[in-house]
Amino acid sequence: MFITNDTILPDTHPALRQKCEPVELPLSEENRELLMDMMQYIRNSHDPEMKEKYNLRGAVGLAAPQIGVLKQMIAVGIPYDDGEELEFALVNPKIISNSVKPSYLKMGESCLSVPTDVEGYVKRYARITVKGYDLLQDKIITVRLSGYEAIVLQHEIDHLSGILYYDHINKKQPFAEIPNAQIIE
Repeated sequence: MFITNDTILPDTHPALRQKCEPVELPLSEENRELLMDMMQYIRNSHDPEMKEKYNLRGAVGLAAPQIGVLKQMIAVGIPYDDGEELEFALVNPKIISNSVKPSYLKMGESCLSVPTDVEGYVKRYARITVKGYDLLQDKIITVRLSGYEAIVLQHEIDHLSGILYYDHINKKQPFAEIPNAQIIE
């Protein structure tokens, strides 16, 4: 499936509020292809020519429910200034430990499924350890992340439980200080 902005469901779609089913391993060919198509969307969104040709929104993550598939699969691709990228194509990702210390992005979060950004601080864990099967490495991995990378993974893993980023924003005071939080620029 070639994924474009038109393939991605808006936050009003009921699929985005559903809990996703675990995926059986080893992956079926259908699940393998779907997860690689999700990864390709991320990669395409970082390529200026593909981004313009298909009018893609820049992305660092995509979860299966965002394309109407209620399975525990996420694709993450975070580009760095040096040309490197941190990439994961995770199946059944679970946060197995987290810091007590909170964090948030100073500029707030956004989502491919949320057409108009909802502003406010999104409280997240500053550090997490995630375990899951990574299709790109073809094995179960355990990875420790902090800062921006930890926030991206928490955002995508939330999708698998029907949670959207703005569910974490303080409704009465969206920009209220989060005590002892690490602020990520």
